[in-house]
Amino acid sequence: MKQYGCIGKKLSHSFSKEIHARLADYEYNLIELGEEELASFFEEKNFEAINVTIPYKQTVLPYLDEVSEVARRIGAVNTVVNRGGRLCGYNTDYYGMKALIERVGLDLCGKKVLVLGTGGTGKTARVVAEDLGASEILSVSRSCSKAAIDYEEAVRLHTDAQIMINATPSGMYPDCDSKPIDLSAFAGLEGVIDAVYNPLCTNLVLDARERGIKAEGGLYMLVMQAVVAVEKFLNAQIEGSIADGVFASILAEKENIVLTGMPGSGKSTVGRLLDLEGYTFVDTDEEIERRCGCSVKELIESKGEGYFRDLEAKVIRDVSAESRRVISTGGGAILRAENVRALKRNGKLFFLDASLSRLHATDSRPLSDTREKLSRLYQERIDLYRATADVTVPDLEAPGREADYILSKRMELIL
Repeated sequence: MKQYGCIGKKLSHSFSKEIHARLADYEYNLIELGEEELASFFEEKNFEAINVTIPYKQTVLPYLDEVSEVARRIGAVNTVVNRGGRLCGYNTDYYGMKALIERVGLDLCGKKVLVLGTGGTGKTARVVAEDLGASEILSVSRSCSKAAIDYEEAVRLHTDAQIMINATPSGMYPDCDSKPIDLSAFAGLEGVIDAVYNPLCTNLVLDARERGIKAEGGLYMLVMQAVVAVEKFLNAQIEGSIADGVFASILAEKENIVLTGMPGSGKSTVGRLLDLEGYTFVDTDEEIERRCGCSVKELIESKGEGYFRDLEAKVIRDVSAESRRVISTGGGAILRAENVRALKRNGKLFFLDASLSRLHATDSRPLSDTREKLSRLYQERIDLYRATADVTVPDLEAPGREADYILSKRMELIL
């Protein structure tokens, strides 16, 4: 049987198998290899075509018989095709990154570009930026060298950079809380590209968007490079509409739906009506109760609201790190910026804008167990709900209609 797949050191985070399944009908496997296994793998040549990922994009070069011009300029390969025993290397990341930059709408011509990272993806970013007409391209690494400046120098001397491309694994799952650099010093920044695709939005991307800067993660790049790889694998052309459809379907399957709103606004009811194939429904209050072995009311009354909020933040961080979730949050989840950020890494926030007249005080919610408390919470939180939401769901009164509205708006955002 002809073997197709992706080789790398750790591939548990990879989306490649799912993407290739939508683009072609061959069997595609994720093949984790240690460095000591590379030589025998390439000597045996027991594959038709493979993708290559971290940390082997440069390591594989000596095993190849041919290398494309683009891959040679970059000095890294991510696609290898076995043509009758001759191993031909390509760099389809180049085309994926170029497509991502164009999708975001960034013009690099005449711009100063900082490329974070000096590995294979960093080298790809440099060549793409060069071909798109950047006037100055600086590689940034943890230590200075002839080929790169360090992060301290980037912040000290190059705050006039207009474009930033992250080609490091900083922010990648499971280390979602990290980021490679603080954007606050870069006042003239126009765009940020992050090659990391899991989570969908890294802290770097979220930082940029909060500052009104165009920014996007690497999922589109991943899909578009896979399209070119499949074309190399099969010596065939894939139409643009098919490629865009694959991206939309992958995003739709990975992106969480997060419901926010006041206590009693119907988040759990609406969430359970969003019956999407392969998705798991999570109610954060129920998860808190499961972990602590008591009701939210009992927890707050015995240990205080601060303890509850700390546990809530941990639950939100845990559940939002995964994909394919419908997440119903507690009424006060948006009070902490860390919660909003965690939820937005892999999801879109839908605020159920239930009118105050529709809400009812209940004994099970100690922070809103009287009409007066409920009204006060509503006034305190309403602006924050709307400010943190990606979509505000109008008060349609019927949960089914609100669920349909969410699904419709979600597809609009994806497409």
